[in-house]
Amino acid sequence: MNTSTSPLAELARSEKPIGVGIIGLGAHGSWAERSHLPALRAVAGYELRALSTSSKESAERSGQKHGVSRTFGTAAELAACDEVDLVVVAVKVPHHRELVLTALSAGKSVLCEWPLGNGLAEAEDLARRARVRAVPTVVGLQARSHPALAYARDLVADGYVGEVLSTTVVGSGGAWGATVRPGDHYVLDAANGATLLTIPFSHALDGLASVLGEPEELRIHLESRRTSAVDTESGQPVPMTAADQVVASGRLTGGATATFHYRGGMSRGTNFRWEINGTKGDLVLTAPIGHPQLSPLTLEGGREASTGLAPLSVPESYVRVPQLDPRADAPAYAVAHAYRQFLDDLREGTSHVPDFAHGAARHRSLA
Repeated sequence: MNTSTSPLAELARSEKPIGVGIIGLGAHGSWAERSHLPALRAVAGYELRALSTSSKESAERSGQKHGVSRTFGTAAELAACDEVDLVVVAVKVPHHRELVLTALSAGKSVLCEWPLGNGLAEAEDLARRARVRAVPTVVGLQARSHPALAYARDLVADGYVGEVLSTTVVGSGGAWGATVRPGDHYVLDAANGATLLTIPFSHALDGLASVLGEPEELRIHLESRRTSAVDTESGQPVPMTAADQVVASGRLTGGATATFHYRGGMSRGTNFRWEINGTKGDLVLTAPIGHPQLSPLTLEGGREASTGLAPLSVPESYVRVPQLDPRADAPAYAVAHAYRQFLDDLREGTSHVPDFAHGAARHRSLA
């Protein structure tokens, strides 16, 4: 619950920076290094003050690389640091619950990467515990914060396509294909909760819901066409228990049809294409990979007498973090806009950024 009466909201309104501590900010290309670090440095109102990794030694190395003086070998030490107001959990999914609970127990607000938990039960438990603690929370469903999706949302609301008749999403997961990198084996094991369904499909679903509204019904079918992937370094096969095909269909409020197809690996064609078809026009979003939350998005449209699509430039008013480039800084771009919106939520008492309750609801839509 992003409450305007919380100490974090008071801090945000005071114009003093929110002190951030990141769990999982490594020194060798971690997700936090590629996304949260540049995002925080581009958004005024935050100050990265601490980090923790799997050991004291690795944390110190990371701190030296990133210029962070407070480094800890455990999440508990980071959460207990008085200089940290917001704890960011950016590690693999199986560790989310333990680390989020550590931060909540210390009375800290938490931003947890998506998926919130390893399955619905964990997500609902974390949402309940955060509600009891009454601290603002954020879950990393940042696609809806991307300026291109925000603009598409307003175009639809303003009648650009007329009445929405149908919408179709086709995407490639990148992982869950023929090959797997040495550090990515864990996503092939369905038990770890980081699958084609829970990551790229869920980010796309949440982005779609932010533009067109939550589907009134959604039927999801999983299929395993591959049972292994080849390690790109060793050349050895790695078992794959996670599905490599996700197909979903449903109905939006008002009766429009929604369909999805996510496939593992990469396509030789378009790896992300989302069409919104209406009585007066069409909108199409495309990207080079099937993860709209971390990919540069291209928006095109056509309506009325037009028989084709034309590029639609996102107005500057939607770009809240001009320091970042939507293509060169794609992994951090939507994340930065989510951080920017979270500040607005704290200062104005709004709730536009997904919190833990939203994350639990998204898990329920998958279950």
